[in-house]
Amino acid sequence: MGFAQSVSLHGQQVSLVPLSQSHHDELVEAVKDGELWTLWYTSVPTPDRLRAEIERRLELQAKGSMIPFAVIEKSTNTAVGMTTYMHIDAVHRRVEIGSTWYRQRVQRSALNTECKLLLLTHAFEQLKCIAVEFRTHFLNRQSRAAIERLGARLDGILRQHMIQPNGTLRDTCVYSVLDREWPAVKANLVHRLDTSSTAP
Repeated sequence: MGFAQSVSLHGQQVSLVPLSQSHHDELVEAVKDGELWTLWYTSVPTPDRLRAEIERRLELQAKGSMIPFAVIEKSTNTAVGMTTYMHIDAVHRRVEIGSTWYRQRVQRSALNTECKLLLLTHAFEQLKCIAVEFRTHFLNRQSRAAIERLGARLDGILRQHMIQPNGTLRDTCVYSVLDREWPAVKANLVHRLDTSSTAP
C-alpha cells in the first residue's frame, strides 16, 4: 500500500471515507450546526466556501501531501465532518492528523474518539509511522484537552507560527504520539470506547 494512498476506515459508529464533492451538501448542513466558521481560533469554511475547501483538499491529495476523509456517522449514514492525514512525510514515516471539524451535535462524543482510534491504528499498524502529530491553537482549550485525552504529549509551542484570517497571530501547540507509545495509547482509546458504549 502506498503511503499516501486513499483508504476507507470503518468502526462501530463511524466510517472515514475518501472525501469527494458528493459529500458537499451534507457537509454544508454539518458546518451550519453551531455556525462553526465563527470560531476565531480555528479555520472552518463557511457554507459558501465548502466546495472550494473540498477542492483544495483534493488538490493537496493529488500532490501527495494530504489524505482527506469525510466523517460518516453510521447511525444516520450522513457526513458530519472532515478530517485528514496532512503534512505527509513518507521518507521519515510521519503524518499529522488535522484539519478536523465535526458538526456541533457530535462534538465531545465517542465519535471523535473512534475517529482518532481508526486514524492512529492505520498510521501505526499499516503505514508503520514512527510518529503522528497533532497541532492546534494555543488558545483552543477544547482541542488541546481532547488531544491530551488521546494520550498525545506536548512537544512544544511554535510562537507566532501563523497569521490568522482575522490578522491575529497564532501560537501553535505541537503534540505527538510515538510508535513506542502507541500500545498504551491504543489501550486507553479502546477502554474509553468500551466505557462509553456501556454507560447508561
